[in-house]
Amino acid sequence: MNPVDWKLMSGGLDALLDFVFPVTPGWDVAGVVSAVGIDVPEYAVGDEVIGYVRKDCVSGGTYAEYVSAPVRTLARKPALLDWDAAAGLPLAGLTAYQVVRRLGVASGQTVLVHGGAGGVGQVGVQLARRAGARVLATASEANHDLLRTLGAEPLVYGDGLAERVRALAPEGVHVVADFAGGVREVTTAVLASGGRHASIADSSVIEVGGSWMWVRPDAADLAHLAGLVDSGDLAIRVAQSFDLADVADALRLSQGGHVPGKIVLRVSR
Repeated sequence: MNPVDWKLMSGGLDALLDFVFPVTPGWDVAGVVSAVGIDVPEYAVGDEVIGYVRKDCVSGGTYAEYVSAPVRTLARKPALLDWDAAAGLPLAGLTAYQVVRRLGVASGQTVLVHGGAGGVGQVGVQLARRAGARVLATASEANHDLLRTLGAEPLVYGDGLAERVRALAPEGVHVVADFAGGVREVTTAVLASGGRHASIADSSVIEVGGSWMWVRPDAADLAHLAGLVDSGDLAIRVAQSFDLADVADALRLSQGGHVPGKIVLRVSR
């Protein structure tokens, strides 16, 4: 489950996507191939796969016992992840990976991650650290120890954040990855000259030289992330798992925000 799910269900994405009703929500999946279509040599019945199954129209999603998935959305399940964690990898992992790559995060740079304790933020922190960057990340104080375990220097978000960032990085930060929204002024205040920034939650960053990004399904990117998991370079944290029958409770938890990791739905057949 991802925050975009309840935003979609509330009508918040009506201007961006085409819908064919009835709609089953959900874009992340982890499961076993039960059948393959014509000319699909990549997979066979019984293969364990993961996917960010976003199609051209929103209709048949992944909150279901069976999911149809284009090959371009799938990769093999990482052997080191259990099913719950595997289901939490695709959208969050691809989002963080594509943002970090677009921003050109590299060794020796200082990176600020807004929303570092969320599902996307945790992956972003790990990928930036793996690239050799120093990472500052915002989260509620309750999640600061988690950020430290990921290699980030934690910061409390809210009033005075720009000053707290400048105290740690007086010359500014080279890169800002916004996975939370509502922080454009902080970003521009702490960005070093020539710095780069992107947001997945605030399209207005385009007005101040940033990039507004939305994750793309990409089988090669997803396979790369699965490889990082299996090599021990990337961890996926599951905050809580729910049975599909309890999806309303899961959605309420997601809407409340501040969830330190992924929310996962378990579907049995």
